Amino acid sequence: MSYAQPSLMPSFTRPPSRVAIVRSDSYERDLGALLFEALREFDPPVSGKKVVLKPNFVEPDPEGIINTHPAVVAAAREAFLRLGADSVRVAEGPGHERDTEGIVETLRLRDFLGPLHDIFVDLNLDEVHPVKLRTQASRLKQLYFPRTVLEADYFVSLPKLKTHHWVGVTLSLKNMFGIVPGCCYGWPKNILHWAGIVNSILDLNSTVRPDFAIVDGIIGMEGNGPIQGSAKASGVLVLGDDPVAVDSTCARVMGLDPRRIEYLSKAAMLLGHLQEENIHQIGESVASVRTPFAVLPSFQNLIASMPE
Repeated sequence: MSYAQPSLMPSFTRPPSRVAIVRSDSYERDLGALLFEALREFDPPVSGKKVVLKPNFVEPDPEGIINTHPAVVAAAREAFLRLGADSVRVAEGPGHERDTEGIVETLRLRDFLGPLHDIFVDLNLDEVHPVKLRTQASRLKQLYFPRTVLEADYFVSLPKLKTHHWVGVTLSLKNMFGIVPGCCYGWPKNILHWAGIVNSILDLNSTVRPDFAIVDGIIGMEGNGPIQGSAKASGVLVLGDDPVAVDSTCARVMGLDPRRIEYLSKAAMLLGHLQEENIHQIGESVASVRTPFAVLPSFQNLIASMPE
């Protein structure tokens, strides 16, 4: 196995992180070209490597607002291949539906990627290996993880820009719940809920930290997310190699204060940068694309009182 654990270090010892915001008001644009140009700014070390993209596919979604849009998945795959990746696979383990094939068909993923037999992996059914968790935020000591995730040379979290009815927002860090295999833990993977969602997010990402994050915010979801909210046109893709910084930037785009989002404030201690002064913005500014998202009453405290 080529699995290598990510480095954990306090945020004050990390160099500043870069986050790019790219405008796109439609999934009909040439997103492959947009992402390729944005990714070149980061010069990701993917030449000759095995790249795995982990989108957020939750359940069949006729309205197209719950899941990462397949146009963004296809664009990311195209961009990493153009950057010299040896292979780019798409892998997901939906938490609500056992029928991953049904979700894939509803999404029309084949229309965007072509034949999926060598491209798509159902992480709920993949071969698994036990891994000791690097932190003890939750009561969990180890988890079984899919072989496809552990053997990736470069792992990319590819979520949707959404609110979340339990933790406020769901972005690249929360998206990692999908790597926990249903074949071991069932559906809807309640082991993570029983252990505490916030602490499980920390333990998952300290052990398998994404190398890169690309957030689909062209059409997001506000209100009672992650599956019962309303569509929110934000017109952006947000990306970078520090998932904490990417998620913090997304929160600011949503009009929320990332310092008030519990799992982000905790993740900033070891996994990346949250403070705006430690994030170098590329492309659009947060202020120019800020689109306030509605949140449930229990999360009104997350709304930023003023632009940071």
